[in-house]
Amino acid sequence: MVHRIHDILSGLYMTILAGLFLLLDGIPHLIEEFGGQSPFQNIFPFEPSWVTVIICGFPLVYLSIRRIVYNKGISKISSALLISMAMFAAIAIGDIFAAGEVAFIMALGALLEESTTERAKKGLKKLISLAPVKGRKIQDNKEIMISVESIQSGDYLRILPGETIPVDGRIINGETTVDQSIMTGESIPVDKTIDDDVFGGTINCFGAIDIIATKVGEDSSIQKMIQLIRNAEQKQAPIQRIADTVASRLVPIALMIACIGYLVTGNIIVGVTVLVVFCPCALVLATPTAVMAAIGQATKHGVIIKSGEILETMGKVDTMAFDKTGTLTHGQLSVQSILVVDTDYSEVDILQLAASAEAKSEHPIGKAIVSHAIHQDLQILATTSFTMSVGRGIIAVINGVTLYCGHERFLEENNIIVDERVQQNVNTYRSEGKVSIIIADKDHIIGIIALSDTMRRDTADMLSAVSSLAMKTVLLTGDSKETATYIGKKAGISEIHAELLPGEKMRIIEELQGKHHKVCMVGDGINDAPAMKTADVSIAMGSIGSDIAIETADIALMSEDLSKIPYIKRLSDATIRTIKFSIALSMAINCIAIILSLLEVLTPTTGALVHNVGSCLVVLIAARLYDRKFI
Repeated sequence: MVHRIHDILSGLYMTILAGLFLLLDGIPHLIEEFGGQSPFQNIFPFEPSWVTVIICGFPLVYLSIRRIVYNKGISKISSALLISMAMFAAIAIGDIFAAGEVAFIMALGALLEESTTERAKKGLKKLISLAPVKGRKIQDNKEIMISVESIQSGDYLRILPGETIPVDGRIINGETTVDQSIMTGESIPVDKTIDDDVFGGTINCFGAIDIIATKVGEDSSIQKMIQLIRNAEQKQAPIQRIADTVASRLVPIALMIACIGYLVTGNIIVGVTVLVVFCPCALVLATPTAVMAAIGQATKHGVIIKSGEILETMGKVDTMAFDKTGTLTHGQLSVQSILVVDTDYSEVDILQLAASAEAKSEHPIGKAIVSHAIHQDLQILATTSFTMSVGRGIIAVINGVTLYCGHERFLEENNIIVDERVQQNVNTYRSEGKVSIIIADKDHIIGIIALSDTMRRDTADMLSAVSSLAMKTVLLTGDSKETATYIGKKAGISEIHAELLPGEKMRIIEELQGKHHKVCMVGDGINDAPAMKTADVSIAMGSIGSDIAIETADIALMSEDLSKIPYIKRLSDATIRTIKFSIALSMAINCIAIILSLLEVLTPTTGALVHNVGSCLVVLIAARLYDRKFI
């Protein structure tokens, strides 16, 4: 019941109501303070500030008592306790306006802080929704649909084209191509055949396969990933509030100075004034107002920062870890080069023949070749025959000519010689992270088409800007070592890790943290989620990334502009500097106000106004963050 009352009174609308009553009391109170006669006197049968004291004071007292009861050690003493003491002291001498003013400023600060630190945590739910719920078990030569929970290690399962693989297993019959992006982030679906392993949660693109279940239940890859995110979530503790830390040391000092002031002057008002001006309202406002301005600035530039705390942490980051596919690269295959082997053909001829042969293919490589040909306004020729060998290549007949498109082993299986020159070119492409498709007729090879996932145009500039901010760069990818090394060196990344599963990405981040690094992870895929949750800060590529990556991350980029990554770092650094300056300024104003209080220059009312001026200055300084340029 008490907690419910606290929630109601500390809400936005009740705080606004409290502010209106404080304003109604403030104007006549100030006129009288400076010797004038207020025209609004006796409009209310009571001082309107009593409403403010009740609305804003109750949550304040509740919070201070709760922390005394439940917190341990010095954290029992908070800014709420000091302000509660000042409020009761002002009430004791009859200065209700001063009591209401300090309570209202504290309530306003709490609202600002709450509005900037609330964050959505839906990523885990989305990941759980991706986990398959049923599988097709083969029993007595019949297919039976059963729940994933009922599947046991050693069961035989059949997965049809387009279906999600229910558990980890090993292929015992059939060939297919599997989209493993949920696990590894690889842009290219992986060809699978007998004895190859498959992971639960990945998608069987085409080709029916039979598998034997090897890891089920909590041991399956997708369930392990879910657990990794849960564990990482628990490791992230909230940052202790600066105001409470300082206030825990201010309370005994404030009490001591107030008592000394009263004993020396013999005037209780002096002691109350000291307590009022000592209230850390400006200190309380320093962090949330700066954070709110910074978040507003980021939003203008298409950057969604989900928590105010993350800005402080981002200011301490010294290591940036990047996923490759969809983050530093576009995440889509495209034709990079065409090598003519038989000079009777041109590059255009080779592209047209390959695209025509691949026109009926559902493989991503074939689709990329066809798309490139169409973009070049080439005519797609009709095929009279089309045969696909999963994981190897295709055979198509065009205008009576049989064409073979595939890798070296596929051509050799069809009695086509792959000479040393062709093999060297294929090896070169492979070292550059490219996929090679060899095109041949019945007698010989006529050309090679190389495809790859291309690096974003602004990747190198972004990484150069990140390095200029004295940060280490690390590449974490599920792609092959050749691809990762090629992209990493081309982009200028200092440390490269390849062929990683989600848990391995997370382990590397933990190792970096163990070496006292503050790590920011930038990713876009579901497979990046555990690493992103483990990192001190996580950034998701919003417009192209998966929903889970966006919701898991602390920060989401709503465009593909990578220059926003160093911008975030510069913004967070400026926010920390602003907060520190505002705290120092508020403390300086408090010190001056204390001296004036001891000299009996200030009363509780004028003292409340002085420290209110400090609060306004803090807000104005923070507001400057909104319009500053960091890009």
